[in-house]
Amino acid sequence: MKTRREVLKTSATVASLLIGAGLLPNVALAQSAGYQIAAFEAKTMADVMMALGASAPAESKDITIQSPDIAENGAVVPLGASTALPGVKRMLLMVEKNPAMLTAMFEFTDAVEPAVATRVKMGQSSNVFAVAMLADGRVLYAQKEIKVTLGGCGG
Repeated sequence: MKTRREVLKTSATVASLLIGAGLLPNVALAQSAGYQIAAFEAKTMADVMMALGASAPAESKDITIQSPDIAENGAVVPLGASTALPGVKRMLLMVEKNPAMLTAMFEFTDAVEPAVATRVKMGQSSNVFAVAMLADGRVLYAQKEIKVTLGGCGG
């Protein structure tokens, strides 16, 4: 019978080989991967767009935000966005009244349907934005107000 130490050593070796072969993802190191730190530190939508080198966004009915109208706990607010627009290269989720407006950034290829879902922290009731950046340079957004009742300033 193998000891626990031997099993762990074998598992670590197998995991290293799989990562080396590209079969398992490496650790996500967004900061060292060259992501725009300034975009995640920006306080306004205009600052986020400037940090990402994008034009000012235009409102669009083609982007859908999935979230509750009232969030019971501001520490864990489910937030999703999707669109059927062709050529979406990047999707951003932003919370207007958070200390840092940009909460998530997702990049897509043409083989992937641009639909995302995550959980964000909201300090208070606020507008949330889903921004789609398209391959042709257009930047479109949708917005929705979410009221926070617990863990924030309330509705």
